[in-house]
Amino acid sequence: MIEEVLRHGPLEDVHRELGARLGPFGGWLMPIEYEGALAEHRAVRERVGLFDLSHLGKVDVLGSGALEMLQGRLSNDVARIAVGRAQYNLVLNERGGVEEDLIVYRLAEERWFVVPNASNKDMVVEAFRAAARGAEIVDHDTWCFLGVQGPRSLEVVGALFAEAADLPFMGCVEVSFDGRPVVLARSGYTGELGFELFADGDLARALWDELLEDGAPFQIEPCGLGARDVLRQEMGYPLHGQDLGPDRTPLEAGLAWAVALDKGAFVGAEALRRQAAEGIPSRLRGLSTENRRHIPRAHQRVLLGNTVVGAVTSGTFSPLLGRGIAMAYLAPSDAFEPGSAVEIDIRGRRAPARVVGLPFVERSPR
Repeated sequence: MIEEVLRHGPLEDVHRELGARLGPFGGWLMPIEYEGALAEHRAVRERVGLFDLSHLGKVDVLGSGALEMLQGRLSNDVARIAVGRAQYNLVLNERGGVEEDLIVYRLAEERWFVVPNASNKDMVVEAFRAAARGAEIVDHDTWCFLGVQGPRSLEVVGALFAEAADLPFMGCVEVSFDGRPVVLARSGYTGELGFELFADGDLARALWDELLEDGAPFQIEPCGLGARDVLRQEMGYPLHGQDLGPDRTPLEAGLAWAVALDKGAFVGAEALRRQAAEGIPSRLRGLSTENRRHIPRAHQRVLLGNTVVGAVTSGTFSPLLGRGIAMAYLAPSDAFEPGSAVEIDIRGRRAPARVVGLPFVERSPR
């Protein structure tokens, strides 16, 4: 068995000092939790949490050919992104399957800042470079990426960057810290008001310490990727590699809003048109169990009577709802409309569940 060689981020020593439990994530050694996922979840929902997300990709796409390249490789209409705004996007294969999901930030007329998942970053960079034709692709692999998420996040980030107060949801701007550039965005993966910061790795410790200091009056807490996973599931946000993958299209995943079939040619467009015309074979649905003892996990079977009708892609316990929640691909029939009853095979026991709409909880990051 070949042991995985893990990457190490610029804040690993900090996490060890804070007593974090570290573990592999997307090829990196990252903090999974500090005080515990439930306590960190509560901090983000009620106050403010600080995340190290430096494992995620940080890629600049520059030059006069950048827009044309991105339009041909991404599903959404990148031309609609105004300078200072961001857009959710998908990288598709020729079958229309989702190879990656990512955010594109437009920082200048010819500067697009792209943030893919850690495990797919190299694939995205390679695909962009292969289609570049006049675009420059710059991989900021050693940059840090910090997330400040929660109802008090504006007070924390605003104390450091006055520009935060004027940023709309999915807005972005380049600011300065210690005379050095920092990309500041009002975005996140938690459903709460939040900000994300990208900077050279050698600024990571100073930024982290400053944010913790400014957040102390608001009881800021360092948060790990365990809490982040619970937060995103409560919002019904899909995770690539679990809820999204190369064998599922955005139409199946409920992401048609991130596809612009009217913008012109892009990889996967024809396959999506065919699927839309022929019928979508399955749809990503939300499932909610009936009590807190039944906690679904990925790959568990979903049943209607004695028939297996799907499998859980993501599942967890929702602290806000006090019960188990899950996502699963089910056939698009009347039997699986919201309110429909199914069962989930949880370690050999059938747990009653109901189909529910997404998100599981209502939050407003705006």
